[in-house]
Amino acid sequence: MFKTVLTLFRGSVAVAGEELEDRAALLILDQQMRDAAAAVERSKRSLALAIAGDQQEGRRLDATNARIADLEVRATAALDGGREDLAREAAQAIANLEADRDAAMTARTLFASEITRMKRQVASAEARITELDRGRRIARASEAVRALRRGGIEAARPYESTLPEAENTLKRLRERQIEAQSAADALVELDAATGPQATAEKLAEQGFGPRLKSTADDVLARLNAKRTQAA
Repeated sequence: MFKTVLTLFRGSVAVAGEELEDRAALLILDQQMRDAAAAVERSKRSLALAIAGDQQEGRRLDATNARIADLEVRATAALDGGREDLAREAAQAIANLEADRDAAMTARTLFASEITRMKRQVASAEARITELDRGRRIARASEAVRALRRGGIEAARPYESTLPEAENTLKRLRERQIEAQSAADALVELDAATGPQATAEKLAEQGFGPRLKSTADDVLARLNAKRTQAA
């Protein structure tokens, strides 16, 4: 009799422990889904900021090109009027604007790459969260059915394999987001320091090959060439 009571007690403890573990798993899953949804919202805000930054650079680029074109017309008129001093001043301003234009074009290229990457990342995360929510509903339905059976121990519980998979999915999601961001930041820094553009600028500074950035002399030479062709 004592052995029977002890066995019954041990069985009750085991069932209670499993039920507690199941309830905790669902709570953990709920919180992890909230965390993942919050991470996606932060990614969306970052994406919106990147798009806004790209649009701002586009407007700045358009304005810079318009100012360059206007100054070229005025500098040419100054050369025609014999005022090379004013033409040179305008040429220097044009050279500075061209440097700003090149910087804006580079920024837009970086924004375009980042926006494309972030769109893929957000779309993938939303799809995974949708799938995870579907699994959570199945898990809750299975748990409700099990509770109605009043202590009946299921031989097979499909949601027990779903929950670890969901937890692993969330873990991979966070790791991939951090890894992708770190890789993107490292690539930008590497390109800026050792990329082809940096190497070309270094060679140009030493006199090997043409200059990559316009100077006042370059602009004046170009304007005089245009005048000669027009004449």
